[in-house]
Amino acid sequence: MLHPRAAAALSWPMVGHMDPEMFAFNDRVARDLRTLYGAADEDFTALLSGTGSLGMESGLANLLEPGDRALVLSNGVFGERMGEMAARLGAEVSVLRAPLGEPIDPEAVRRAARAQPPKLIAVVHGETSTGVLNPVPEIAAVAREVGALLSVDAVTTVGMLPFKFAEWGVDYAYTGSQKCLSAPPGLAPVAYSARALQVVAARRTPVSTWYSDVSGMQGYWCADGGARRYHHTVPVQLHWATGEAIRAALEEGIAARAARAKALEDAVLAALGTVGFRAFVPARWRLPTVLAVTLPEALDDARLRAALRERFRIAVTGGLGETAGRIWRLGLMGENARPEYYARLMHALEVLLGARGLVARFEALLSVAG
Repeated sequence: MLHPRAAAALSWPMVGHMDPEMFAFNDRVARDLRTLYGAADEDFTALLSGTGSLGMESGLANLLEPGDRALVLSNGVFGERMGEMAARLGAEVSVLRAPLGEPIDPEAVRRAARAQPPKLIAVVHGETSTGVLNPVPEIAAVAREVGALLSVDAVTTVGMLPFKFAEWGVDYAYTGSQKCLSAPPGLAPVAYSARALQVVAARRTPVSTWYSDVSGMQGYWCADGGARRYHHTVPVQLHWATGEAIRAALEEGIAARAARAKALEDAVLAALGTVGFRAFVPARWRLPTVLAVTLPEALDDARLRAALRERFRIAVTGGLGETAGRIWRLGLMGENARPEYYARLMHALEVLLGARGLVARFEALLSVAG
């Protein structure tokens, strides 16, 4: 669901992408992004004109050169995607994997990084495909020990959960506008540390992607006392909407948003447990914004999700890769983390599964959690 302020901003008057009004708005967005990420004043924040996958690829393309060693940490589909992207860029990639449904082990990262010190370590903070929250602060400590850059996929965490870019020692992070921020898809809010920018400036070879070369982007986003430089035509309406969504998240407060997601997660999980769904991930490393649940035995995953969509206009996402047909992934990001949407889901399941009283149980559990 879109945040109401993001939806309203889509109809703001169009201006040129080099208009002073656009620059002033983007300056505010950059400041708000530093607050959202917990970045330092000298760090660079901006909106990439593309989805979160561009955010993933752009950071790797800027920070890695052909032959550089990258240690990619994977416990799901998006960790694997990072490894493939880094390999296509010509990096020497090692992938350290954890079983599906389990987090990355920082000690295993430490052993791997000491055995073959990488230039960059890449990890997904909240692995969307399985609902696991990885221990980024501990992994960041390992990166500092071995002198590696750290790239973090924060697609399902930034804007809904605390993120401490500067304090943890993250060098690059990205998210997608449509996830925790509840803006339309199409932008990737990113953050580069000052150290990461120094690494890019010292490259031996040009960045392989002109479009999201951070050096070119800085000319558009940073005045530094001179004139702004044209880089590419930014999608103005998406900037309006995403900027408003970021501001709305900060005004609500990240702690309040995290508490909202947690209360709803507890109530949803307990209610679904009465009809045979179970948590796929143990509580101690469960991602609060994407609740992964295993399906009851004998339930036809595809048929039930099709009925939810066709009869009730409710879209539920199934598993990816090895978890396809085994789990559902329920989004608790941004505006989706609202009781009314999950009350509708409970009503639909009451009808489709013959589970009378499911809505009442959900509402009672939510009242207790609140």
